Amino acid sequence: MADSYDVIVLGSGPGGYVAAIRAAQLKLNTAIVERENLGGVCLNWGCIPTKALLRSAEVFRYMRHAKDYGLVAEKITADLDAVVKRSRGVARQLNQGVSHLMKKNGIAVYMGEGKLTGKGRLSVTAPDGKTSELTAKNIIIATGARARDLPFPKADGKRVWTYRHAMNPPEMPNKLLVIGSGAIGIEFASFYNDMGAEVTVVEMLDRIVPVEDADVSTFLEKALVKQGMKILTGAGVQKLDIGATGVTVAIKARDGKLVSDEYSHVIVAIGIVPNTETVGLEALGVKTERGHIVTDGACRTNVEGIWAIGDATAPPWLAHKASHEGVIAAETIAGQHPHAMDPRNIPGCTYCHPQIASVGLTETNAREAGHEVRIGTFPFIGNGKAIALGEPEGFVKTVFDAQTGELLGAHMVGPEVTEMIHGFTIGRTLETTEAELMETVFPHPTISETMHESVLAAFGRAVHI
Repeated sequence: MADSYDVIVLGSGPGGYVAAIRAAQLKLNTAIVERENLGGVCLNWGCIPTKALLRSAEVFRYMRHAKDYGLVAEKITADLDAVVKRSRGVARQLNQGVSHLMKKNGIAVYMGEGKLTGKGRLSVTAPDGKTSELTAKNIIIATGARARDLPFPKADGKRVWTYRHAMNPPEMPNKLLVIGSGAIGIEFASFYNDMGAEVTVVEMLDRIVPVEDADVSTFLEKALVKQGMKILTGAGVQKLDIGATGVTVAIKARDGKLVSDEYSHVIVAIGIVPNTETVGLEALGVKTERGHIVTDGACRTNVEGIWAIGDATAPPWLAHKASHEGVIAAETIAGQHPHAMDPRNIPGCTYCHPQIASVGLTETNAREAGHEVRIGTFPFIGNGKAIALGEPEGFVKTVFDAQTGELLGAHMVGPEVTEMIHGFTIGRTLETTEAELMETVFPHPTISETMHESVLAAFGRAVHI
């Protein structure tokens, strides 16, 4: 006999477990199905453990530059095994936290591979082969995604890595090639560069972090090159030959020439593939595009009772987007009327050095959309706190509609900007204009004052430049 629930969530990543908790809060009898680890990729192998790695690299960097702060630190070394061990410990602690939240909220947990077997029906095959049959009026698909592989020799975990291998490396690379300059690629490039590897980044498009504002891309490339990285844009990897001690890589450069070089290791960071092939969507007629499930603003699919959130759906593929979608789906199922998801108000953060963060339209996007724009830019060198921290490089850029004063977008590069972008995100959610932002009092001394100054700069009123 099948176990019956009001809601079943398939996948326990940042979208799935949040959807389950919100559903349970709304008094819906809820179950969650997970094939590997509660918390999904983000918590166990993505967002959180990578930040632990990057924190270790940051501390190491500060230690190497101790004399810049009037301090003495000699014979500084890094223990990669210990750094990784700390990262895995952070992930383990949070995994246990999700397990506690499931119990606290009375959510039934089924560990195993889940598959839709009919309308409102889900079969779960446990690791020991036992099968559980579940039923629910509403099923939320939150199966996430996995790393996209190259068409030629695939990641082997020895010389060619995905993000998962790079997070738990068998050894420290001495000469590393990172293929792809999105958030994942740039974060690992930054980590291994700080840890002492010789790092090259290759990007097929004409600039790194191509979804960001062009000014941010230009600044970040200069900063990374200054740190010792080699950046190849407008270039593509043509061939990998994996050997016992390294990888021979053929790269077609921007000028069309084919250049070969040897690397100890390669990280492939060229995007994701949604985990939707084995879920049973086809039998129910759930619509997909390139594997990603098509949904409306409330996370409904085209099939009644089937919902989808997170990386299994349309971009942006970000953990916080998945979590918010989980709340929207649960509340809609419960008969509430939450605001539809607006992807333009989802901030993006990349935790390289320097950090980058953004929300809304880039300057180019805004102009292409027909806006007459006002642009404000304020450099960190004009901010007292940034100078005191020894982190004076970076800027905040704001994009406004010249006619209405609407904040169209904000783009930041520099220290701790990932902790500040929410200010502009709140502004966009509240449909703020320049007037409210100008009249807001920012505390001094803080780096956040650069946000205020960038707004003032857009209207010719910047004080400290």
